[in-house]
Amino acid sequence: MKPRIGIPTDELIEINPIMPNNHPAYAPHDVKEAFIKLGAIPLIIAFPDDVSKVDQLAQDYVQLIDGLMLPGGPDVDPTFYGEEPHPKIGMTLYQKDRFEIALIKAALAADKPIFGICRGIQIMNVAMGGTLYQDLESQYPELKIQHPQATLGQFATHHVELTAGSKLAKLYGRSTIKVNSRHHQAVKAVGKGLKVTAVAPDGVVEGMESTDTDLFLGVQWHPENMWQQEDPQQLVVFQDFLDRIAAHRK
Repeated sequence: MKPRIGIPTDELIEINPIMPNNHPAYAPHDVKEAFIKLGAIPLIIAFPDDVSKVDQLAQDYVQLIDGLMLPGGPDVDPTFYGEEPHPKIGMTLYQKDRFEIALIKAALAADKPIFGICRGIQIMNVAMGGTLYQDLESQYPELKIQHPQATLGQFATHHVELTAGSKLAKLYGRSTIKVNSRHHQAVKAVGKGLKVTAVAPDGVVEGMESTDTDLFLGVQWHPENMWQQEDPQQLVVFQDFLDRIAAHRK
């Protein structure tokens, strides 16, 4: 059976005078296409407004999927890591955050692999007890390069150093890669069971993996926007996710 990939949705928040609560749920197009190309089945997972339904629904979803993919999206609500919102934080969706944290914990308990991109690496870190820089520009004193890039999303704009011997270094086959960058938040204190395996030239966390299992791998850049045109090798992190799923299904 083809691997079934659970992808939590985002919501298009806009004012509709006819149906004010009709917020379309969606998942990133390029993420979906990457999994279809590699022979997997992407399943879109919508979060509930009723937080009392979150834990059971997350467990039900995890029973249906073989792996959990956490895509990019809005900022993470800082109350989940014990902070108040910074003046420069962007939009947050409490229900989405609560649901994704429940999904992460349910997936780990069920021994099902997780792959995170951008916000995905951040929410995974928060779920494991870590914290975030809510706004790099004002909170990260060593900032030296542009992280929310000013060019089109598929173009690489800065380099990333990969830790020798890490999963990421083995996948890419080299110690330095060039990536795109579309974020103003980043990992601060690293969560339990995670380790940093990629950093930007200014030290901003760009990649993390599990410390003693192969359940999690996450990147801060957007490989889904690059693999079709600018850098086909970016598909390796998607294939690795499917390979990890196959190993755990056995």
